[in-house]
Amino acid sequence: MELRDYANALKRHWLGIVLMTILGLAAGYGWAALQTPVYQADASGVVTVATDPDPEMQLIPGANDSIAKSRVPTFVEMATWRNVAEKAADALGLDVAPEQLVRRITVDNPDGTPIIKITAEGPTAEGARDLAEAWVVGLAATIDEREGVEELGSALITVELAESAALPSAPSFPDERMALMVGGVLGLGMGIAFALVRAVSDRRVRARDDVEARLGLAVVGTLPAAGEVQDGQRLLAGDQTGTKSSYAMREALRVLRTNLQFMNVDDPPRVIVVSSALPGEGKSTVSANLAATLAANGVPVVLVDGDLRRPTVAKTTGVSGTAGLTDVLAGRAKLVDVLQSSPHEPNLNVLVAGTIPPNPSEVLGSAKMKATLDELAEYATVIVDAPPLLAVTDGAVLAHQADGALIVVSVGKTTYDLVEKAQDALTKVHGRLLGVVLNRAPLTGSESSVYTYEYASGTEHKKRGWPSKPSTSKQSSLSSVAQEDDDPLPEPTPAPKPSRPRPAKKSSAPEPASEDAADAEDFDELLRGAAVEAPVRRKQRSSKNG
Repeated sequence: MELRDYANALKRHWLGIVLMTILGLAAGYGWAALQTPVYQADASGVVTVATDPDPEMQLIPGANDSIAKSRVPTFVEMATWRNVAEKAADALGLDVAPEQLVRRITVDNPDGTPIIKITAEGPTAEGARDLAEAWVVGLAATIDEREGVEELGSALITVELAESAALPSAPSFPDERMALMVGGVLGLGMGIAFALVRAVSDRRVRARDDVEARLGLAVVGTLPAAGEVQDGQRLLAGDQTGTKSSYAMREALRVLRTNLQFMNVDDPPRVIVVSSALPGEGKSTVSANLAATLAANGVPVVLVDGDLRRPTVAKTTGVSGTAGLTDVLAGRAKLVDVLQSSPHEPNLNVLVAGTIPPNPSEVLGSAKMKATLDELAEYATVIVDAPPLLAVTDGAVLAHQADGALIVVSVGKTTYDLVEKAQDALTKVHGRLLGVVLNRAPLTGSESSVYTYEYASGTEHKKRGWPSKPSTSKQSSLSSVAQEDDDPLPEPTPAPKPSRPRPAKKSSAPEPASEDAADAEDFDELLRGAAVEAPVRRKQRSSKNG
């Protein structure tokens, strides 16, 4: 993984990182709340030397201080005795073992001073203060027992309470601020670790560079997640109105169209199957919009609904779904009778699924199906909406009948393992994989693979004070909704060239000569509505050989 991948992983899982950080803060606060508070109080005692009232018996100046300092180490050690603890407990009326009290006391001597500092700990502020003072008094009593006559102050050298303990205002343990800091840092670290582990173990398709690097497949198109398509309107309008995502979707479809047209300039694919690994990845939406985009370029296109289990093309394009492909294959209808013109695009013809058969795989793999696709490909580019490759075998059967197949991959949903299995399914039937189409890609963000430039409409031009150029020519559109007068229209399409006589097509099934000639003439007239005439295929499509 590169540095960019780590940054994308952190950005993708930012919510988990925030939640784990909050969890760490809550854990730190909860731990501090469950602890028994400990208060500390300090009391200081000074070592003093008793002076003789007789002036002749008094020591020289400074001798008392030296003697006091020399006795400080002894008194520090005596302050940790059990005897001192017992005296302090008796003074406070505590029913605590002396060993426990000794563990709550810390004795310290500042360097070069005759001062003994007693630090006492207690569950309450008052208890810690009283224990520190009682300890100094108990130490003095113990010194009197050892070096005096068991009376307070009878020893020549003793300890006197110099500074009483102050009442602590806050507990010394636990430190809530430190607990929150430690908990937050641990939670943040766990969140980052979680994000990186998820990124390393994530097998879902996200970027086109990763697809080409991991699978070695060409990404021929990247379609953004358009709100209009997700809301149910699968076929986008051809005008320049709508949201930014819908405009980016239209531009991405044009890029896909260009890539397909220049994939093989001498012999471009004429029958293209659009499928996916699993259902719900948007292959029907992609096939319908791709067919409409190809037709908008002036090329005659036929959209065939090859999904004989869950057909959706009729509903998407707004045509009748009563009779269609299966009726032609069964001999109940003729191809020219069931082909329907799309109400959204004059160059787009639709062949719906028709009656649902009990054996879709056998029907799609029949010789009649191949002859039907060949007949359509003589006059138009054929886009076949096929079932998912891994769910049923119908998609692989159609890919064998076609010139190539496109696999639609849903970004952030489909895994690399599923794409590899779909590729293997095409390889086993000797199908040609034209490339991968990434669908529902992020429009913005660091993982976006969509590049878009948003043009302003004519209404926005007027609002900004820009002159809008009036249009004088009629334009064709994917949408049947008329544009407003001040909307900008695309450049006028050149007039269609006169069509040249087409050679008679050889029929694979014998039919009466008069009916065959009439049907061929009607079929040729039906598909001749394009501004740019599609080239006739140089030879009849033969069976697949790999």
